[in-house]
Amino acid sequence: MLYILRGVKYRGILQVDYLAIPDKTFTCITGESGSGKTTLLRMLNNLSSPDEGEILFRGENINNLAPHELRRRAVMLPQAPAIFEGTIKDNLLAGRLFAEKSALPDEELLAVLQTVRLNKGLLEDAENLSGGEKQRLAIARVLLMSPEVLLLDEPSSALDEDTEQEVIDNLYRYVRENDIAAVMVTHAKNVARRYSRFTVEMKNGRITNIPEMEVEAPWKA
Repeated sequence: MLYILRGVKYRGILQVDYLAIPDKTFTCITGESGSGKTTLLRMLNNLSSPDEGEILFRGENINNLAPHELRRRAVMLPQAPAIFEGTIKDNLLAGRLFAEKSALPDEELLAVLQTVRLNKGLLEDAENLSGGEKQRLAIARVLLMSPEVLLLDEPSSALDEDTEQEVIDNLYRYVRENDIAAVMVTHAKNVARRYSRFTVEMKNGRITNIPEMEVEAPWKA
């Protein structure tokens, strides 16, 4: 299993008696605003710590892992990701630097921009991008970190419907082709139905379903 949560409670916001999230698949966490989705996702990255209970990452208590090491392996993309001063290239390479990975040639940087449908030059000023373009740049930066796990909080919230479908299609394909795991928060049930092989439904800080693996995701490869 990728994650196991047992008896997790957090400030009256979240209560998870038990949850096991499978490895190397695409998981969605769904629910209305305020249901605890983002809090749960943050706990998987040890950005928030439970008041009670334990969280295991691939069998090891996350409290026994150095936070920076966990966050290199399981990279979280918040709903409003930071964009750094400088060029698009500077932003892409910042993720590689944090992950302690070598710089990549421009051809590979441009290829990942195409993956997220961002048709911009590497030397353009990142601050001049629109909100949706900045979100796509942040997704590209995360992909270039080559993580074991993608933790995605509403990664398409600033995108129009057509761009959203193409970007998440490409994220889904990336997860499949690289044999990694993704856990994505989304309020859109149609997105979860389309992409998720394992869906966690939340309401008022609790899990309201018994998640099961689908044989195949509805999305067509």
